[in-house]
Amino acid sequence: MQVIITDSWLAKTRAFHLSGWSLAVSFLTAAFALMLASALMYHWIFLKGAREGWPVIGSLVRMVAKDEFAQRDKYLRENIEVLARRLGEMQAQLMQLQSLGERVSTLAGVPMPDFQANKGSGGVLVMSRDLSLEELQVLLDVVQGGAKENVDWLTVVESRLLDQKIKKMMIPAQPPVALAVLGSSFGWRIDPITGQSALHTGLDFPAAIGVPIQAAAGGVVVTQEFHVQYGNMVEIDHGNDLISRYAHASKVYVKKGDLVKRGQKIAEVGTSGRSTGAHLHFEVLVNGVPQDPQRFLNAGSRIATVK
Repeated sequence: MQVIITDSWLAKTRAFHLSGWSLAVSFLTAAFALMLASALMYHWIFLKGAREGWPVIGSLVRMVAKDEFAQRDKYLRENIEVLARRLGEMQAQLMQLQSLGERVSTLAGVPMPDFQANKGSGGVLVMSRDLSLEELQVLLDVVQGGAKENVDWLTVVESRLLDQKIKKMMIPAQPPVALAVLGSSFGWRIDPITGQSALHTGLDFPAAIGVPIQAAAGGVVVTQEFHVQYGNMVEIDHGNDLISRYAHASKVYVKKGDLVKRGQKIAEVGTSGRSTGAHLHFEVLVNGVPQDPQRFLNAGSRIATVK
């Protein structure tokens, strides 16, 4: 393609030769420049009209902005409604937790404090409206505070229950020989060696030599020695001036100062000391005075049945 340009004032003529490729590039460049100029002009006119409030452009901008704000408000309301429902569920669960705390505190023997979150309220519903973010935040803070109070309180109750459990575990209420049949009870009896009436200060459990002897409760070993009357003997201090005694053992597996737990194997049945046959002599002393161990074993049996 050939383009000829003639200048009448200078009386000159210029000729340009354009190939098909050059013509296409020139056309695309011109089109791009025109589009860019149009976009810049449109952007400038639109911004100027929006700022100065031109009738058509101003209405269009307000319509777009109103629609955008409506979408945002709808999204926000939907999320607030979801959070409000979750908050209602949390409040219901908190009330259930407080009811559970009341029952547990009764078992622990500790009065439950009057939480503000559990205050009753009600009235006639006149008009309802959606919650605002500020109101929702206040309610969330109230629920969070109530949950923290309940956690603190249940921690106190747990500590009290644990203390009671420890105290129960320190009472010699477990039979010292498993599946053993009582041979001789506490009280006056005919002495098996002298044949005379004598006070028996414990319980005798006949068993084969080597049968395990278990601690009737947790405590500290205060005596482990060979006694002329009791033979190989172990005494465990359970606190509160309460001591259990295990006599006539063949073997002993603990020593003075050891800390033992309920049911731990401390010795084996034997016939050492003043004995006519293999058995365990079991005693419970309070302030050094022998008590009937059967009362403690019966109490342990009742606790196990209740559990």
